[in-house]
Amino acid sequence: MPQVKNVFVLCTGRCGSTTFAKAAAHASNFTAAHESRSHLTGPNRFAYPPQHIEIDNRLAWWLGRLDRAYGDDAHYVHLTRDPKAVAQSFVGRQNYGLIKAYRETMLLNLVLRAPKTDWTLIAEDMIDTITANITHFLRDKTKVMSVRMETVEQDFPAFWHWIGAKGDLNAAMAEWSVRHNATE
Repeated sequence: MPQVKNVFVLCTGRCGSTTFAKAAAHASNFTAAHESRSHLTGPNRFAYPPQHIEIDNRLAWWLGRLDRAYGDDAHYVHLTRDPKAVAQSFVGRQNYGLIKAYRETMLLNLVLRAPKTDWTLIAEDMIDTITANITHFLRDKTKVMSVRMETVEQDFPAFWHWIGAKGDLNAAMAEWSVRHNATE
């Protein structure tokens, strides 16, 4: 099996990305991080070390640059969760983070034109947009895997073996029983 250099976990957010990073950190032959370079700009934004697993929902907004930096050389995971559950989680965080930014900047002037727009509709629109971006990006990639929160007990071990991870898979699986970064 050829050596895996980099793995990018693409997702909407609110779907287990923090837990995925904690679980992946139990691999001894990879580094793993959650949103580790999201504060950087320019070439530094995509200067991930080799043998690294990056989980960052914001990558869905920079897929052109991710493609330019890694193309088909990386392994890609599409991490998903039931869209209704993701939307409810985002609605619970409506006063900060991605959904606030989406409502106030991506949906230009929504706050002024339709200030009473239901947050669930905004979340669903954002989730649909992000998912469409990821699906479009992955259409021509040859090393792609899906992991669903609802079937993570089977999907994560399959991911582990797919990338040739070494380390403590049992400890990695135990992370999935902990609620990391849960919405109150």
